[in-house]
Amino acid sequence: MARKAVDKVVLAYSGGLDTSVILTWLKQEYGCEVVTFTADIGQGEEVEPARAKAEAAGVKEIYIEDLREEFVRDFVYPMFRANAVYEGEYLLGTSIARPLIAKRLVEIASETGADAISHGATGKGNDQVRFELGAYALNPDIKIIAPWREWDLLSREKLMNYAAEHGIAVEMKRDGSKSPYSMDANLLHISYEGYDLEDPWVEPSQAMWRWSVAPEDAPDHPTEIELGFESGDITAIDGKPMQPAEVLATLNRIGGENGIGRADIVENRYVGMKSRGCYETPGGTIMLRAHRAMESLTLDREAGHLKDELMPRYAKLIYNGYWFSPERHMLQAAIDQTQTVVNGLVRLKLYKGNVLVVGRKSDTNSLFDESIATFEEDSGAYDQGDATGFIRLNALRLRVAGRRRG
Repeated sequence: MARKAVDKVVLAYSGGLDTSVILTWLKQEYGCEVVTFTADIGQGEEVEPARAKAEAAGVKEIYIEDLREEFVRDFVYPMFRANAVYEGEYLLGTSIARPLIAKRLVEIASETGADAISHGATGKGNDQVRFELGAYALNPDIKIIAPWREWDLLSREKLMNYAAEHGIAVEMKRDGSKSPYSMDANLLHISYEGYDLEDPWVEPSQAMWRWSVAPEDAPDHPTEIELGFESGDITAIDGKPMQPAEVLATLNRIGGENGIGRADIVENRYVGMKSRGCYETPGGTIMLRAHRAMESLTLDREAGHLKDELMPRYAKLIYNGYWFSPERHMLQAAIDQTQTVVNGLVRLKLYKGNVLVVGRKSDTNSLFDESIATFEEDSGAYDQGDATGFIRLNALRLRVAGRRRG
C-alpha cells in the first residue's frame, strides 16, 4: 500500500518499546520529521526520561506536559457527574483519558505545522478508535498513522529484533520489577491485560495489583472520611478544600489502603471481541458511591430516574470513543443542569474493600423533609387517606385486565 505523503508527524510517545520503535519506523517508512508528545496524566511514572530518549533519537521538537489537573477537571469530573459505568462494572479509566491525548495531539500538530499524528494503539483494541474519532472530530482533515495496522512487527520478539537492528535503546530483558501484563495507568485507574489473564478462569495473582492491598489485608478498623460537594463535584475532603487532581490522588491513596476499587471484568470491546481486564480504581469507586449518595438527597425523583436511564448510553459513548460527539455534548448539558443542586456533605466509612455511606446532608438543597417522612404523627402535610384514590387509579388497568383473564 502506497504511503501518504507526510512531512511532519506528532507521535504520542512514552519512550517504551512500542513507541521507540514507531519513532524510528516513521522516519524510515515515511521519511518525515517526528515531533514527540508525552503526557503526564498521573500514571505514576517519570515522564522526563522520555525527553532523553527522544533527544537520542534525533527529535528536535519534544513536548512533555503535565495534564493531571485538566484530565480530572475537564474529563473525569464531568463523567462522574453522570455516574458513568460501562456494562455495570467498568469505571472507564482508560476510555476517559484518550480524548484528552487526542486533543493535545491535534493541537500540537497545529502548533508545529505537522500534517499527521500517530499513536501506538494496536489494531485489535478500543484505543485506536478512541484516539482517531477524537482527532477527526477536532480536525477532520488530519492524517493519522497507525503503525500496528501497517507493519508486520506483530510480536514483542519482532519489535525487539527491529530495535536491535536499528540501534534503538530499549530494555532487552525483563527484570524482577517489570510486570508481564499490558498495563495502562492514569490518575483514575490502572488496568492489567494479557499474560495469564487471557484465561478468564485464572484468578489474578496478588502480586499483580499495584495500588491497593487485598481487602482481607486491609486494616481491621474503618477509615471515616467526609466529602464536600459543589455542583456535583468533590471540592473538599474532611473540610480541606482541594483541586480536582488532588482530590482524586488523595482518594486513591486512602482507598488503596483500605482494599477498595479492584475489579475483574470480561467486557465487550467496540471492535467486536470480548476481553478480560483487571482494574484498580480506588478513588473513582469512592467518588461514585459518594456522588450517588449526594444525589439521593438533592435530586428530584424523576430527574434522577431519567438521568439513570441515560447513563448507560453516555457510558457507551465514552467507552467507544465519542467524547467529542454532538450527542455526548447534548447529554452532558442535560446532566450538568441537574448538578446545580448537588451540594452538601457525604460521610463514608471505608472498610476492607467496602464503601459505606453513613451520613449525608445538604443545608441548601436537601429534598428530604423529616416532617413528612416521619413514622410518627406528622404535621398534616401528608394525608394518608389520599393514598386510597392514588392506588385505585393506578390499579385500574390491572383490575380491568384481571377481570378479562377471569
